[in-house]
Amino acid sequence: MSTDGRQMNRRRFLHNFAFASAAIAVGPGSWVIRPDWANAAEGNIKLGIATDLTGSLGFLGNTDANVARMLVKEINDAGGLLGRPIELFIEDTASDEAVAVGNVRKLIQRDKVDVVLGGISSSMRNAIKDVIISRGKTLYIYPEGYEGKECTPYLFCTGPVPAQNCDQFIPWLIKNGGKRFAMPGSNYVWPQTINAYARKLVEKNGGEVVFEEYYPMDQVDFSSTVSRIISNKVDVVFNTVVPPGVASLFKQLHQAGFTKNGGRLGCTYYDEINLEMNQADEIEGLASSLDYYRSLADEDPGSARIQTAYEQQFPGKFRFSAGSAATGVYRGLKLWEAAVKEAGTIEREAVAAALDHAKIAEGPGGPAEMVPGKRHCKMNMYIGVAKGGKYEVVSRSHGLVDPREC
Repeated sequence: MSTDGRQMNRRRFLHNFAFASAAIAVGPGSWVIRPDWANAAEGNIKLGIATDLTGSLGFLGNTDANVARMLVKEINDAGGLLGRPIELFIEDTASDEAVAVGNVRKLIQRDKVDVVLGGISSSMRNAIKDVIISRGKTLYIYPEGYEGKECTPYLFCTGPVPAQNCDQFIPWLIKNGGKRFAMPGSNYVWPQTINAYARKLVEKNGGEVVFEEYYPMDQVDFSSTVSRIISNKVDVVFNTVVPPGVASLFKQLHQAGFTKNGGRLGCTYYDEINLEMNQADEIEGLASSLDYYRSLADEDPGSARIQTAYEQQFPGKFRFSAGSAATGVYRGLKLWEAAVKEAGTIEREAVAAALDHAKIAEGPGGPAEMVPGKRHCKMNMYIGVAKGGKYEVVSRSHGLVDPREC
């Protein structure tokens, strides 16, 4: 990124955060947001956010930072945590693991934060977790939906995993699409892991996987794949191709008449932000399985309050959505807040013990709770179908869905 581009991002970020608390730049990609009051006897509680404000995932990471800012203001306005204000430290992981390690080290060594929350990609989580947990002796909360299998002590995950994405979704796709599945995916760990899980469910429910294949992250020509899908009379395309390729794949499937002739698109990560990558008719009927859709604000007062508060404080392009990890950031911070209150301290062992069974009654999409001993989170899950460029929720889980991890 050019110097001018970086300065533009920095000005936009400051604009988003410039109210109620002072946002102070302390170096490239570093921000401190200080409360307007302090508890001199015990000092501030220090919360570290490590997320992608710039780079390819900056459109997601800025939302996550905004959610943290919103919640810290909310907690401080209510008197703080344990009677102490929260001081927010934000580091840009820049969608680059090499940059991230150095910046996260600042949170641990320079700022001495009490907890770190962040990371979007699994490669980012893997790059920074040792700096936080092992070397830093600090708690780490990872908020993004991912492929599962992260069972590291002191690392708590608050986004959905394959069992939550797929257990309800795959049977629904068979019932509302058909039994012949194609599984095109990008060539990295998440698509391969979730497809392995989904394949078992497809076969368990009487379906078959006609083919499963993986492509380079930057591939945009899917003519051969589309031809295979059409010629093999595939009923359901269970997609794990990620941007930028996914927009091209869906456009080419539409041009080939896949959905017009009764085919069903399914994609577990596809949220409202992703809907904007294609024309509405190109993805009409696309089904997704997520922990939150914006339309839930019409029926759930808690979701409505959260979404409205976010939009009032941060109007603009960084929108609150499930795919950005915004929902996991919200759950993670509120569960951590509940754990600190129960523990009566910010000491790592005590907070980790309380976080192991923490619960919240309200969050985006409804309540949530940690599964004791598993360090993953139960949550509601929803199936949404794209109609006219928006999602309509067509199915809901019956109670909180177990992640079935660790």
